[in-house]
Amino acid sequence: MKNLLSTIKISVPEKIFLKDPESSDLGKRIIGNSILLIDEIGFDNFTFKKLGAKIGSNESSIYRYFESKHKLLLYLTSWYWAWIEYQLVFSTSNLPNPTEKLLKAIEVVTRTIKEDNDFLHINEVKLNQIIINEYSKSYLTKEVDSENKEGYFVVYKRLITRLRDMILAINVDYKYASSISSTIVEGALHQHFLKEHFTSITDCNETVTPTKFFQELTINAIKS
Repeated sequence: MKNLLSTIKISVPEKIFLKDPESSDLGKRIIGNSILLIDEIGFDNFTFKKLGAKIGSNESSIYRYFESKHKLLLYLTSWYWAWIEYQLVFSTSNLPNPTEKLLKAIEVVTRTIKEDNDFLHINEVKLNQIIINEYSKSYLTKEVDSENKEGYFVVYKRLITRLRDMILAINVDYKYASSISSTIVEGALHQHFLKEHFTSITDCNETVTPTKFFQELTINAIKS
């Protein structure tokens, strides 16, 4: 899978950016360092001025790639979900058994993230922490409906649709395939957050992973 992934460009909806950051060394430094800075200080405290100081470039140079920090967050989250989607596709493509395929897919979208050396300018572990802590800020806005129409969330929705189709392949009559698929993706982020910060209100810990929880929850639900 790693050899296949290394030849693939992770695709993000083009309307999110003004200039493709993957097209230049500066763009890659903007992406890589924005991940490090947001992870360090949080998205609310993050500014292009601070990012410019970190990468040794003018703030105006960053605006040539993204019109706002909100668009940059949309880029980072879309890249993350596209990266997860590629892993899901390659991990499940040769699994003929529908249940085995679904369990593997749930593992991919819920597991603890490890750094992927195929994308040297992106720290996937820190990006995952940003997704856990900040992802909701990309869509809990007044502009969410118009941005959805523009296709900004197409990768995220496509990932959930893949899970839904795997569930229906096991039980075509299951009524809540879309709802449980989105619950797996969003719920995994929440359980990882609880496991780190609010341990008294989750059963997930070092031995009970979010993956185990959502695999059991899903299989019991769709086969009942």
